[in-house]
Amino acid sequence: MGGLLLSALLLLLLLDQAFPPPSAPRYSPIVLAADGSVLHAYLNPTQKWRMKTELSEITPALQQAIINKEDRYFRYHFGVNPVAIVQAAGRNIFRNGRTTGASTITMQVARLLEPKERTFGNKLLEMLRATQLEAHYSKAEILQLYLNLVPYGGNIEGVKSAALLYFQQPPDYLSLAQTVTLAIIPNQPRVLVLGKNNDRILAERNRWLRQFQRQHLFPDQDIADALNEPLDVQRHAAPTLAPHLARRLVSQFPSQAIIHSTLRRSPQAKAEDLTRNYVRRLHELGISQAAVLVVNNRTRAVEAYVGSADFQDAASSGQVDGVRAIRSPGSTLKPFLYALAVDRGIVTPKLKLPDVPTNFSGFRPENFDKSCDGEVTVERALTYSLNIPAVRVLADVGVPVFTDKLRLAGFKSVAKAAPRLGLSTILGGCGATLEELTGLYAALADGGEYSPLVLHEEFRAERKGQLIKVEALKAQPKTPSSNPSLFSPAAAFLITDILAQRTRPDLPMGYQNSRHLPKIAWKTGTSYGRRDAWSIGYNQDYTIGVWVGNFSGQGSPALTGADVASPLLFDLFNTLAYNSPNNWAVPPATLDFRLVCAETGLVPGEHCPNQLIDYYLPGTSTARRCEHQKEALVSADGTICYCRACVPAVGFKRQLFLNPLPEVLAFRESQGLPSSRLPPHNPACRLVRNTDGGAGAALAITSPLDHAEYVLDRHDKQQMLLSCAAGSEVRQVYWYVNDRFLRAALATERVFFRPPSGAVKISCADDHGRNVDIQLQVQEL
Repeated sequence: MGGLLLSALLLLLLLDQAFPPPSAPRYSPIVLAADGSVLHAYLNPTQKWRMKTELSEITPALQQAIINKEDRYFRYHFGVNPVAIVQAAGRNIFRNGRTTGASTITMQVARLLEPKERTFGNKLLEMLRATQLEAHYSKAEILQLYLNLVPYGGNIEGVKSAALLYFQQPPDYLSLAQTVTLAIIPNQPRVLVLGKNNDRILAERNRWLRQFQRQHLFPDQDIADALNEPLDVQRHAAPTLAPHLARRLVSQFPSQAIIHSTLRRSPQAKAEDLTRNYVRRLHELGISQAAVLVVNNRTRAVEAYVGSADFQDAASSGQVDGVRAIRSPGSTLKPFLYALAVDRGIVTPKLKLPDVPTNFSGFRPENFDKSCDGEVTVERALTYSLNIPAVRVLADVGVPVFTDKLRLAGFKSVAKAAPRLGLSTILGGCGATLEELTGLYAALADGGEYSPLVLHEEFRAERKGQLIKVEALKAQPKTPSSNPSLFSPAAAFLITDILAQRTRPDLPMGYQNSRHLPKIAWKTGTSYGRRDAWSIGYNQDYTIGVWVGNFSGQGSPALTGADVASPLLFDLFNTLAYNSPNNWAVPPATLDFRLVCAETGLVPGEHCPNQLIDYYLPGTSTARRCEHQKEALVSADGTICYCRACVPAVGFKRQLFLNPLPEVLAFRESQGLPSSRLPPHNPACRLVRNTDGGAGAALAITSPLDHAEYVLDRHDKQQMLLSCAAGSEVRQVYWYVNDRFLRAALATERVFFRPPSGAVKISCADDHGRNVDIQLQVQEL
């Protein structure tokens, strides 16, 4: 007997291996919000709405209604109910009552998984499959499969699809009346069509509610409330929020039926509406698109993701994902350059930088408004987004150092192009996405600590037979130890303090005295040709990035960060983060105060009467002393100056002269601004005129450009300009061409000459013995 049982068991196992259970159904991919609500849903590969109902969504009321209606002994049989089969056979043979098939819920699952013509042979196969399913899956999983496969008319299958498309709620949010409504339709999906046969469905629903009342399945009060609930329902469109992110995640996880995103439903809906309505107002300006990203600074979870103003707008390429589009970042990278310069001791907020036309080895940047200020503080250079000071700071920091930090922050285009990038990088001469930039600003809001943005919950999958149970892990606050630090908390605080200033040109019109101005730090950017407008801002809780432009790359005269991107940024902050605590960054303990010269921002020297307070990093920030004024020994009438070797015993005086950088002095003189130079050195002095120890700034040729190639028309009388930048002590310079003397000139004089063809060496010497050479190539055509 035992051998017979063993043989039978082995036979069943072999049959199970030879004929495995049917594969799990192919579900409609759905993307959920952080709270579990459905943001976006897609048809499954067979063009059906079959959204997977999770076990947690099967409420006790739904279980009781389905089981009592379809298979009262579901929890006790092994796939087949022998008593029901005998009763059904008797009714069918003797025509006593309604003809039935005695199908259990498990048998119905077997039929739904493998639809076949209803015959006696196929009914036996259903019974065998039902027994097999019971051996492989738990009762809860079988009920889940049933609720995911039951038909609701048309291309709607599964209780979750029906709940969302008809009641716009997930199954676990339905009332008892709605739950019973969905329980009765699968038996007659072609007759009981929601939205079309509501009266008939209402009557059938109430009949079953009264039957459940007689069975004491639900409390009497709940039944009474359900009987009084009207049935006014129609079919709705599937949820379509966050279409760009939904498509991205479904493509990233093609095998997942349910994808848990980090988005929050309300902020997402508000961000989409704000963006769509805002861009509509920009159409007349030739601007058709915008993209928005909202990030929680504490978890780096993306809470709103708007890839375009309107996904359905084919004329404006609405299906392009602006969050991931590679664009020129304009000036949006400048805060991070200054943060690196702070950490390297190169700058402090009050330090003054030259803002004059400058040639950086052939690269001559210009400010946005084509003007220069001579000298500006670091904080003004950043708030006014000046280009020339930024390029100068990048030259000091080093392009490789800067691009390496961007690579650490996930800038993929920069990482690929790093060997080819130069000083123009800081002005938008590289590629970046809104996602990369927003993540970088979130690091600035978090003390310089970078962490990748989180778009979806991580998945843990455990395979059981043909089914996969997926558990979503909630986004947790980042772990600081695992994240790279891009710059120090001190540098992050200083840059944030600067970017939070309100007195700046990129404050949108109408916000100067508005009570709706949010407490944020922000930076704007505009790409070359006015093709991209950026505005990215943050407070302690959120970082919001905004891009405005055209996906075609077409520019617009109105397309600037301040004019078209910042208004949307401020509206988003006022709408999405209006109740955020008004906390603000506090200075870290590594920062301290010191007095600096108001003229230069350096540690005060001997002649610095005007001083102010500035932040600095002890042991890191430059301790160079200010020499903006230079004391000189001059004759009583001020016509000549003396060195210490030729100063007379009497008849001289000590006088202070401004001592700016040569390029700043040359700029001031070219603009007709007040400036002064030392009088000529005592002609009777027999010593070398640089006996003062070489004080003064170096000599530099500003025109022509070093290592440049010039093409001249041989039939034209074109001439080349010679100009230099020299210290205030220089009165006269001497020009040489190919080591042959050309002429003497005043230090500020512009000299013109016709150069020879070929390689040309230009030399300039000043009256203090300094000399500088450049090389260039001249071609005549």
